[in-house]
Amino acid sequence: MNPKTVVKFAADEKAEFVDIRFADLLGAWHHVTIPADELSEDTFEAGVGFDASSLRGWAAINESDMLLMPDPVRYWIDPFMQQKTLCLIADAVEPGAKEPYWLDPRALAKRAESYLKFTGVADTVFFGPEAEFFIFDNVKFHNENNSCGFTVDSREAAWNTGLARENSGFHIRHKEGYVPLPPLDSIHDLRSEIATLLKQAGLSVEFHHHEVATGGQCEIDFRFSTLLGTADNLMIFKYTVKNTAVRHGKSATFMPKPLYGDNGNGMHCHQSLWKGEKALFYGDGYANLSEMALHYIGGILKHAPAIAAFAAPTTNSYKRLVPGFEAPVNLAYSQRNRSAAVRIPTYSPSPKAKRLEVRFPDPACNPYITFSAMLMAGLDGVQNRLDPGNPLDKDIYDLPPEELAEVPSLPGSLDESLAALEADHAFLLKGDVFTEGFIRRWIDYKRDHEINPVRMRPHPLEFSLYYDV
Repeated sequence: MNPKTVVKFAADEKAEFVDIRFADLLGAWHHVTIPADELSEDTFEAGVGFDASSLRGWAAINESDMLLMPDPVRYWIDPFMQQKTLCLIADAVEPGAKEPYWLDPRALAKRAESYLKFTGVADTVFFGPEAEFFIFDNVKFHNENNSCGFTVDSREAAWNTGLARENSGFHIRHKEGYVPLPPLDSIHDLRSEIATLLKQAGLSVEFHHHEVATGGQCEIDFRFSTLLGTADNLMIFKYTVKNTAVRHGKSATFMPKPLYGDNGNGMHCHQSLWKGEKALFYGDGYANLSEMALHYIGGILKHAPAIAAFAAPTTNSYKRLVPGFEAPVNLAYSQRNRSAAVRIPTYSPSPKAKRLEVRFPDPACNPYITFSAMLMAGLDGVQNRLDPGNPLDKDIYDLPPEELAEVPSLPGSLDESLAALEADHAFLLKGDVFTEGFIRRWIDYKRDHEINPVRMRPHPLEFSLYYDV
């Protein structure tokens, strides 16, 4: 695609506005909107100005002027805006020389893809995430210095069996929400609407279904693409899910653990390396994996604690990553086995379908950064021929304590993951994909703005435990 094609598309569609979108450090989308008659081929060269100092974790006030450079590869019509609006995804660059902004996550993803080609190991890495989410009917939360609390609600949830009115009697029991038919699955039509809108935005939806938890947990899977393409698609996906829910008077969240005592939202990440038309992960080893694939797994397992600082990036993430519960915290690999941190799917015998599934990330992550970190870890494994050890083809949740003690595990908190990243990040610096400054900014922001505020605030459960001491 080229700028001329995009300008013509905007004219043919009679777009009134052009929305230029970009991701901040933490992975939230922001936008600047211009009238459609201001869009020209020159816009893609000159860029559109914005204030980077007003965004989380970005520029200082004295370095605030920045430019957004639209990428002509991705464009679509927004289905939620009242006036017809063409959407573009942009990179953030420094004014003047127009060098990529050092904290722009999309630029980091581009560097990761360039480094992959530079190594000669492969031409392309494909990613396919499974980003789970909840759709609630009502959400309330507050945090004052003398009061805090939250309430989420869903009419299909188990806690509403005694609802006095508007009660159909069909409710999903805790941990029994996996793929039931309506009327238990009360949001099938809403998911289908989301799938239709995703298709209009250029995503190929493969299937959708209700997920394990009660109270509206969902999964909609879309077709894999390149690292950058999939990261862009995930941003479109989250935007579409949230706005479709709002259109129906509901609320969607990708928060990792909004419910106590039921499954949280994970984002299993399928990935594979290719050179031309050749699938490099297919071979004659364990589970029909190649030697390269096993070394890639070795890199993921070795660096998993550091990767978790990006892939499970919130304090809430570690309420999902708890040993013995629904999320795989044990750093092992296995075919078909969902209790291992890395799973080798066996649905298809085709060499083209051979891939790895990394199961500990969650959808709160910034996909540009997380996918890049996993690629860099896998490449480090390939380059250094890291041995992943023997596969663990057992239900790890049921291992006896003495056997489980031999299996390494993920950190138990965001603070521990950040410490792991501090100690182990040389693999990320190869090819200048990540920089020391970028990693330092991420660690400092997370500690100052998330870990410390959560650590210092009294928790409601503490009143039950300790008020009468």
